[in-house]
Amino acid sequence: MTQTTIPRRTLEGVRDAEVTVYPFATEDGLGLELTRFERAACDDVVLLVHGLTSASDVYIMPEHQNLATHLLDAGYTDVWALDFRMSGRFPYDTETHRYTLDDIALYDFPAALEVIRRQIGGRRLHVIAHCLGSVSFTMALFAGTVTGITSLTCNSVSLTPRVPRFSKLKLSFGPSVLEYVLGLPFLDPRFGEAPAFTRGWMLSRLVSLFHRECDVRACHMQSFQWGAGKPAMYQHENLLPVTHDRVADICCASGLHYYRHVRKMVDAGHSVRYAPNDPEYARLPEDYLANAADVTTPLLLLAPEKNRVFTDSNIHFHKILERVAPGRHELAVLPGYGHLDPLIGKNSHLDVFPRIVDFLKRHSA
Repeated sequence: MTQTTIPRRTLEGVRDAEVTVYPFATEDGLGLELTRFERAACDDVVLLVHGLTSASDVYIMPEHQNLATHLLDAGYTDVWALDFRMSGRFPYDTETHRYTLDDIALYDFPAALEVIRRQIGGRRLHVIAHCLGSVSFTMALFAGTVTGITSLTCNSVSLTPRVPRFSKLKLSFGPSVLEYVLGLPFLDPRFGEAPAFTRGWMLSRLVSLFHRECDVRACHMQSFQWGAGKPAMYQHENLLPVTHDRVADICCASGLHYYRHVRKMVDAGHSVRYAPNDPEYARLPEDYLANAADVTTPLLLLAPEKNRVFTDSNIHFHKILERVAPGRHELAVLPGYGHLDPLIGKNSHLDVFPRIVDFLKRHSA
């Protein structure tokens, strides 16, 4: 299978399942979407949550055995995928906005779970989340804006974002330089395909000067958008060539203001409210770790060994959780994997997905 044979935004990666799309709106006025892949009624339902720059597509890729199909084959025959405001399927991240992770925890996830609960009732609901989707969903869980979650699996990062030193520098100055100096309100891995000598095109060429590890400009931009490494987002050897060639289909444009919130969390050492004095967010805690001991939902923290985006964030978070709730939560280090390849790797169905399924099974019946 080549890149040209894979349509963008395709559902072809999930076979033998009834597909239903549920559009819904948030309290603050955004239209979002849930996609349901169902083979049969199931006591344990799974919700998949993407990260910044990606979409539900990261879980349903057709060129390898994706996580949605793996779950369906493992007996979890009712799988949902959420596209929230960070999704590359929507235009929101190519608009000038000031959304933060607080907005997602306060508005997106409660609205999504309301839709799901109307369909599944009181059945057990497990959540698997990645990147800033993991951070924001854990924020919602620890803030109590979502309840009734049977288990939560977080890939790469959760409530204690930690980043490489170079990433701290980018987080500190990048958003303001890009917005106010270069006039770019978002970053897009497809800047390399822009008309010659436009601002995006020139930025892509500049970034590529420092990335000789491959010849895919979108891959270089991904490293510029996230982390510190060559590449930063994943290990090249873990991807199929077709996946590497179409990384811009999988991880798209990203708004810049989210980075400011991440920087504030990195400085604090854990997730905090972005605007503590804004009454709109009074329902959220200023410190999301404040009531960690009271959260009874078990967490599985996936910690990629070669994580060049959020380094040892989940290892650090697990140590904190062990102090406040010993034995309740689990840590799984993933040897040889980077930030994103645990989900999109050619061998993820052998190395990573079985660990997730084992965790789900132990928290199901």
